[in-house]
Amino acid sequence: MVLMDNHTSMDKDSVTKEYSNGEITVIWKSGICQHSGICARSLPEVFQPKSKPWIKMDQAESDEIVRTVERCPSGAISIKPKNQP
Repeated sequence: MVLMDNHTSMDKDSVTKEYSNGEITVIWKSGICQHSGICARSLPEVFQPKSKPWIKMDQAESDEIVRTVERCPSGAISIKPKNQP
């Protein structure tokens, strides 16, 4: 299993990071996060806001992660399409 925590933007107020398990990649955009906590309450073994890295992609199946990401009200977390670099 491949885990990544890549910084793709380093603006202090708007950080974008990618987390991958080798099957799917979750993109997190801090600048649009509303901190609703839906991700952490829905799948706490993966989404752990007080930890670093805060998204632990190896703690659940990809389909569970996708379902949780789809519930994000702000779109701050999303799934990167497989064919996108």
